[in-house]
Amino acid sequence: MRAIRRFTVRTVLPAPLAPLGELASNLRWSWHKPTRDLFESMDPAAWAAVHREPGALLGALSTERLDELAADDAFVQRVQKAAADLRDYVERPGWYAGLGSDAPRAIAYFSMEYGITGALPQYSGGLGILAGDHLKSASDLGVPVVGVGLFYATGYFKQSLSRDGWQQETYPVLDPDGLPLSLLREADGTPASVSIGLPGGRTLHAHIWRAQVGRVPLLLLDSDVEENDEAARGITDRLYGGGGEHRLQQELLCGVGGVRALRAWSRITGAPAPEVFHMNEGHAGFLGLERIREYVAEEGLSFDEALEAVRAATVFTTHTPVPAGIDRFGRDQVEMYFGGAGGMPGVPLERVLALGAENFPGGDPGVFNMAVMGLRLAQRANGVSQLHGAVSRGMFTGLWPGFDAPEVPITSITNGVHAPTWVAPEIISMAKQHIGSDFVSTGDGFDKVEQIPDEEIWRTRRVLRARLVADARTRLKRSWLQRGASEAQLGWIKDVLDPDVLTIGFARRVPTYKRLTLMLRDPERLTALLTHPERPVQLVIAGKSHPADETGKRLIQQMVRFADDAGVRHRIVFLPNYDITMALTLYPGCDVWLNNPLRPFEACGTSGMKAALNGGLNLSILDGWWDEWFDGANGWAIPTADGVEDPDHRDDIEAAALYDLIENSVAARFYDRDERGLPARWIEMVRHTLASLGPKVLASRQVQDYVQQLYVPAAAAGRAATASGAQRARDLAAWKRDLRSSWSGVRVDHVESTGVSDSPQVGDAIEVRAFISLGGLDPADVQVQVVHGRVSESDELTVAGVLPLEHAETYEGGRHRYEGHLTLRQTGPFGYTVRVLPRHEGLATPAELGLVVNA
Repeated sequence: MRAIRRFTVRTVLPAPLAPLGELASNLRWSWHKPTRDLFESMDPAAWAAVHREPGALLGALSTERLDELAADDAFVQRVQKAAADLRDYVERPGWYAGLGSDAPRAIAYFSMEYGITGALPQYSGGLGILAGDHLKSASDLGVPVVGVGLFYATGYFKQSLSRDGWQQETYPVLDPDGLPLSLLREADGTPASVSIGLPGGRTLHAHIWRAQVGRVPLLLLDSDVEENDEAARGITDRLYGGGGEHRLQQELLCGVGGVRALRAWSRITGAPAPEVFHMNEGHAGFLGLERIREYVAEEGLSFDEALEAVRAATVFTTHTPVPAGIDRFGRDQVEMYFGGAGGMPGVPLERVLALGAENFPGGDPGVFNMAVMGLRLAQRANGVSQLHGAVSRGMFTGLWPGFDAPEVPITSITNGVHAPTWVAPEIISMAKQHIGSDFVSTGDGFDKVEQIPDEEIWRTRRVLRARLVADARTRLKRSWLQRGASEAQLGWIKDVLDPDVLTIGFARRVPTYKRLTLMLRDPERLTALLTHPERPVQLVIAGKSHPADETGKRLIQQMVRFADDAGVRHRIVFLPNYDITMALTLYPGCDVWLNNPLRPFEACGTSGMKAALNGGLNLSILDGWWDEWFDGANGWAIPTADGVEDPDHRDDIEAAALYDLIENSVAARFYDRDERGLPARWIEMVRHTLASLGPKVLASRQVQDYVQQLYVPAAAAGRAATASGAQRARDLAAWKRDLRSSWSGVRVDHVESTGVSDSPQVGDAIEVRAFISLGGLDPADVQVQVVHGRVSESDELTVAGVLPLEHAETYEGGRHRYEGHLTLRQTGPFGYTVRVLPRHEGLATPAELGLVVNA
């Protein structure tokens, strides 16, 4: 029989143990080892059985055991101490408090997925893990972030393998009452809810679950409520499930519903309303439409005026380096949700469609592009590594015609990882003993790694490797039993992997460009590396393919079939159901972290950062963050065959380079032992990795970068735009309207220069005069620049610098003279041009409007 209803009966804790409820409900325990140790001490066997989740542990313990613990004065004191420590953590001022009143009072962070702990499986891969680390580090630093997303009833999916190695998906239903969540309620105790109109006169309702991530609240919208019809209840059924319309409904709920959930949160709790809205990818782009609707309805602004107010305080982060990774919906789908009776008052359908239109060369007029909308709704945007920023500027250059890709206004903030979550306790213990404990939060102390003895580093690395081996054997056996094997057939698993063999890890999502199977290009060569009699290598591999990605599933099957072979299965394993829990053992246990994407399609690749913080060395294509911070001594760079158009030939070349590196550099150094039996040169690379990468790869550095480079400027711009009845927003909208109507009359009539000799030298000065027609514009509306740099044989200019020209004289007919002095600072072929750009104090960058007139 099947139950018609399910719910979780919560434990009633004895009064002396009541603080355990608060400790279990605040997800700080997921990165705070003393709190986890406290729960484990209550019943170690039960703790392991519930997968180390405090809430589940409290529900699993008997009343007798809880009473016994409540009578234990020493344990009660530990509980009280832990609760006091949590309160102190939440209440004490953090780094953010030192920024003063310029910093925003609150920041709303929107993401479709959050990877915080395995106990709350609301993530699929790197995007969600990054979002979780962002919230955790914001909490540590005291940054007043409020997370917004969706609650998925079945999460992503659980992965298992069939007998022949094919990925299988299951979707166990999550009971929110059994998770570290609480329902946001009104003063009368009823659940708070938001509502959104749907086509056909239907209404979508959603409740709001709250997860507490240290100091940071995370609001998750849930459509599985009785007021909804069956279809609407299923909108939040699973992460990235269903077809295009299902995804559109999810993103509508996340964006529009998310803003409404924030308003309910502020009203009920008294929390300050966010001053900055951060879209973590384009999925939440509809939040901008809801905020425009608010300004129109509540402040009496026009659409254009409201758009300026919204843009000023909005930040957009793009994570995809490939157009195929962007959500694109049919215009007809968007028309159905934002037109007719379902439209938003004050938000005309044609303006909505224009925000997501691909009206640039190579664009598809029939689609609505969520990333394009995100960029048009945000005054500030960034990629997630320096290389990814450059890739993004090239990918979206069509939105800023007339500008070369380097000047497209998309900056870069390189991702980081939350060290307290990802650094193994043994590494933290070793660091505390020799260099101090601040490195996991502030990055201080990494420069002292020379003080850690070689023997201690190597002992710790072996402990971590042995733990990974034990965990891998357990997981492998469980997988084989699920695949139909019997206990009697699995005796060989006790010899799988070896704690003293060079261990290489590879784990990630399995889209084609990440090239899971690059290492299989030459199976005989790989087999020789795995089974080398003196310098063997072992591989631990994991990864999930999207359920609809048949190609990715075939890649997994190919890898599994190779790993099943009796000749190599003791040296290579594929572990199904890659998740946070597995990663916490996998990253620290690997000596080398392998990443071999097709360059430049890895936006960042934070898994290698987690390995580095645990003393692992990276072996990677120069892509994402590794392109930025590889220095020749903190790991190895796999050579790339850039320019080779045949993908198979390129893979062959890069796989051969990978094999050579592993055999002749990586394994050779790992097994090179001194008179103490230690790989001294390897240990020196570990030290250099920690010293050179440690302070850089921290999410605390990342969040500080977001605050200083994006959040604080966005808050200032938002305040200015909305002050005095949003007068700046009104003025800016009117100015843009007038500027665009007059821009066709702007031209560079003539440019002349003096002071250039027949043999110009470094240090010589050129006087440049430009004669500009401005049509109906005023000189205050524009800036005129000399753009200079090296030139190619075809006169293509590589920009090295920009010199503003000063307004010198006005002539009849709207003609003006600008002039300035340009000093030559470089040798070789040199050239310059003159251009005219819009200028207004409300613009974040002169390129913002995509308007430019070049000479």
